[in-house]
Amino acid sequence: MSNETICDAIAKRLVISFNYTGKQRTVEPHTLGYDRAGDLTLCAWQLSGGSGPGWRDFHYKKMSGIELTGAQFPGSRPGYNPDDSTLVRIVRRL
Repeated sequence: MSNETICDAIAKRLVISFNYTGKQRTVEPHTLGYDRAGDLTLCAWQLSGGSGPGWRDFHYKKMSGIELTGAQFPGSRPGYNPDDSTLVRIVRRL
């Protein structure tokens, strides 16, 4: 799957799952963009996997097995900042 899959998931508010640093993650994707180092980064609300629920940033190059789960989420989570300063160029956001 490509980053277009993530963009589509953001646009349609679809939950995605993927492997990241050896752990399966399930997230609600909110923003995809480039950080200051030039890494494509996903800002998402993690539902499960890793260190549990909460806001997380994921470097796209470390993600594998990206899949749509078929579940939809209602909208942005509390604390969502569409203008997060850690991302210098936005590709897609809620």
